Amino acid sequence: MQRLLLLLALAGAVAPAWSQAWPARPLRLVVPYAPGGPVDISARLLAARLQQGLGQPVVPENRPGAGGNIGVDLIAKGPADGYNLVMSAIATLAINPSLYSSLPYDPLKDLRHVTLLVQVPNVLIVRPDLPAKSVPELIALGKSRPGKLDFGSGSTGSTGHLAGEMFKMVTGTYMVHIPYKGSAPALADMMAGRIDLMFDNLASALPSIKSEKVRALAVTTRKRTDFLPGLPTLDESGLKGFDMTTWWGVSVAARTPQPVVDRLSAEILKAMDSPDMRERLRGMGSEPPAIRTPDHFAAFVAAELKTYTGLVRRSGAKVD
Repeated sequence: MQRLLLLLALAGAVAPAWSQAWPARPLRLVVPYAPGGPVDISARLLAARLQQGLGQPVVPENRPGAGGNIGVDLIAKGPADGYNLVMSAIATLAINPSLYSSLPYDPLKDLRHVTLLVQVPNVLIVRPDLPAKSVPELIALGKSRPGKLDFGSGSTGSTGHLAGEMFKMVTGTYMVHIPYKGSAPALADMMAGRIDLMFDNLASALPSIKSEKVRALAVTTRKRTDFLPGLPTLDESGLKGFDMTTWWGVSVAARTPQPVVDRLSAEILKAMDSPDMRERLRGMGSEPPAIRTPDHFAAFVAAELKTYTGLVRRSGAKVD
């Protein structure tokens, strides 16, 4: 009994020591997508703010590839010391586990989910010269040109990819999927007329929509977005029940000490709640969500994983 009490006392002493000593050196924030997209932009905004709260540099590092799996696996298999973070997203945590036949990490066992940062509506956009000015017109065009339309996405396994697959399934159209390493290059190609359409997140697409470089047809969420109140939903456009939202947050390796996770979560929330950060995020079509604590984020990831496992199976989408 005395030995047990001693061990418990030592454990209690270690936690404050971790909390006080950390961080003692710069942190790395891995972005598993290409530079220029909304996840990358959010990471750089967060890193600058987080550096002020932690008193140490926070260095973003882009590691794109395999639909985000490479960057996430790097952190999942890396040191559980709180110095290695990753921008985790719906694709890497909820979609890819069922889209890929073999995933190098388990999103529930190999990672600790610190804080959900933003939730962003997806929007169906087309190149301006495409002869479709509404969702019904796009469906008719797709059926008249089977296999001739192509849709881009920020990566294989992204919500843009899965939204396209779901659109094909429920409308009976056939379009060719073209994955990119990030939404920014996909959007650039669409504006250049190289691809026909995208299901992009609003944070990425909003500036191009406002400048009329692309045409928006509908949002993929059940409710309209305040940023484009005149734009109908896919549900309103005849695709009943269509509902898909992009989100991303911050995760660390599974064995990262609890005091470090708690400190990270508190500092991230402080950064996200700052007026200038909120304003920047609203400018991207997004806002901090209500899900804030590590426990809430972990439960949210588990629920989304269950939902999207079913969606991927019904859509028949596969990568390998």
